[in-house]
Amino acid sequence: MHILLTGATGLLGQGVLNACLTSPDVTHITVLARRPLDRADAKVNEVLLEDFSQAASIQAQLAGIDAAFYCAGAPPIGTAEKEYRRVTFELTLAVARAYAAANPQGRFFYISGANSDPESRLMLLRIKGETEDALQRLPITTVMLRPGGILPEEGTHSPHGVMRMFHALASPLQGMIVKNVPGAATTNGAIGRAMISLARSPSPPSIVENREINQLGQPVT
Repeated sequence: MHILLTGATGLLGQGVLNACLTSPDVTHITVLARRPLDRADAKVNEVLLEDFSQAASIQAQLAGIDAAFYCAGAPPIGTAEKEYRRVTFELTLAVARAYAAANPQGRFFYISGANSDPESRLMLLRIKGETEDALQRLPITTVMLRPGGILPEEGTHSPHGVMRMFHALASPLQGMIVKNVPGAATTNGAIGRAMISLARSPSPPSIVENREINQLGQPVT
């Protein structure tokens, strides 16, 4: 499969990129990013775009890609509503529309969040829910993954200091949390493996909750 990946330098995207790099099912990875990656791999081709709202300008470069894994997003802590909406809703839709136009048979996988709901009183959940609704109206197959807490697998870390501190404190309990409360949390690598599994499926579900992410994202032994 040829995968389009956004957000490759963030906590989530690092785990998804690692899963794609190690999966024999993924042969090519086009990373859409604002800045060059700090790692190179024969599977990876980078497309640089400073402003994702201009994604239509690189539509031709997105043609022939089997599935898009959209992992970019705004930090949930400390982001004002206007900026959170711009990044979460507007930029996501801009990339999704460009991808859909280039790949009518493609599949767009969006990392949403647990309890996302366009009617929610909580800003983060409301905007995520509105984004889900808008994506589902596109003329391609869309899949919403709704993880709870996202924990880093080995070799990955959050770019945000506060989250790195939290993950360091939670690290001794990470395996126990995912195993014993599978509906509450997952790892960035499990999300990547789940996305690859779903991309292989002939009829993936439109919504995938945290528990299913953990089931699909079991490490390959």
